[in-house]
Amino acid sequence: MTYLLAVDQGTTSTRAIIFDRDAHYIATATRELQQSYPNPGWVEHDARAIWADTRDCVREAMAKAGIEAAQIAGLGITNQRETVVVWDRATGEPIHPAIVWQDRRTTEFCKAQHSEARDGWLQQKTGLLLDPYFSATKVAWILDNVEGARQRAEAGELAFGTIDSWLIYKLSGGRVHATDATNASRTLLFNIRMQRWDDELLEFFQVPRAMLPQVHDSAYAFGHTDSALFGGPIAIAGVAGDQQAATVGQACFEPGMIKSTYGTGCFMVLNLGDKFVRSRNRLLTTTAYRLNGEVTYGLEGSIFIAGAAVQWLRDAAKLIQHAADTEDIARSIPDTRGVYMVPAFTGLGAPYWDPEARGAVLGLTRDTGLAHIVRAALESVCYQTRDLIGAMREDAHAPSELRVDGGMVVNDWVVQFLSDILGIPAVRPEVIETTALGAAFLAGLQTGVYGSLDDISALWKTDRSFAPEMPGDKADQLYKGWKRAVERVRG
Repeated sequence: MTYLLAVDQGTTSTRAIIFDRDAHYIATATRELQQSYPNPGWVEHDARAIWADTRDCVREAMAKAGIEAAQIAGLGITNQRETVVVWDRATGEPIHPAIVWQDRRTTEFCKAQHSEARDGWLQQKTGLLLDPYFSATKVAWILDNVEGARQRAEAGELAFGTIDSWLIYKLSGGRVHATDATNASRTLLFNIRMQRWDDELLEFFQVPRAMLPQVHDSAYAFGHTDSALFGGPIAIAGVAGDQQAATVGQACFEPGMIKSTYGTGCFMVLNLGDKFVRSRNRLLTTTAYRLNGEVTYGLEGSIFIAGAAVQWLRDAAKLIQHAADTEDIARSIPDTRGVYMVPAFTGLGAPYWDPEARGAVLGLTRDTGLAHIVRAALESVCYQTRDLIGAMREDAHAPSELRVDGGMVVNDWVVQFLSDILGIPAVRPEVIETTALGAAFLAGLQTGVYGSLDDISALWKTDRSFAPEMPGDKADQLYKGWKRAVERVRG
């Protein structure tokens, strides 16, 4: 049993990746995931499609690798967080499309309930803020808008879960309804200081306890896949939300270490160790991972739009044909001539938390061309990262370097500009898909493939380190322009 299998269920795709014990890719399979936008600000997924894609990707990856279930030591799951599925326990069928983390339909509820005292109360318990981003208001919306759902939930007939719970349930043939502490910590229903579902929070959001999954460590014996699925049972042994899994995959195990993942959104996590730090800058305190019952906390900054800005350039604006084209386009001009893109397509995340902000391209002049807009989109990701770094410096630590991963960091221009704007080295690992790797590492910890976190740290290797090349005063000047642009789009 020398292989580890990771299921990486993201916002725009589902993947299965097989690694060997030395963290080398063996095989991968991918399916794109269709988004649905039934109303302005609403984002939904088909949970049935997510399950079918997961099953098919695992089968394809195993076939490509030429291995059987008996050769896989463990399966790790990592997932888009905060996305909500509610399903019928008897039939295993969802009662409503999955409501995605980007969805803003509960904005009015959050505005109506907002107060400084309530924000403080929620932050003390959950480390989070009252925002449509998190799971609790999405669950309540389903219960209030699907006929008979609330009564059925109170009777124990319905199950709620984030995507990891949904996949565990389906993979186990409906035998296991569980989640891990990292995903639970993103719901606004889980007390991360006590590490349990909180009755006061459940009452406030009107979510019945009967529909909640059991919460376990991130490396845990969750159960086994149904034997009929993959030719034999596979141990489900590791689970973590995507950003926490990337923290593990980047081997950020010491307090003060920091990583930033550039996928659909951008998410930065700073290891806080065993100390709960309440942010003064509207960052989130979260469970980075929980192993052997011991919690490691993280300070997180969430940017809603990163790689999604490049997708917009390609799919909506039709300015580029391929995401990879953006590197050469950015290099083709010396600067944007004062053009800034603020990609607030679904509001602004940390540290602004403004759900009513909307995207804009600012500073257009008669000689603005395609290249300026494309480069401005890439630069926006780096400016947003500096927003987060600045807040983290004030709350906790001043990082000496930033470990980066995700699909965007294959673009050398982006990583260099990121280092320039931050004024610290940006370090790219050999394996940039650290989210899936982190899930595999957790499964390996549980199944004995790895004896400790030190074993995992020894496998992490640098591909390239990018040092700042831009003068600091120029970086500051560019960043001031970004801050002015943000103020123009605030709700």
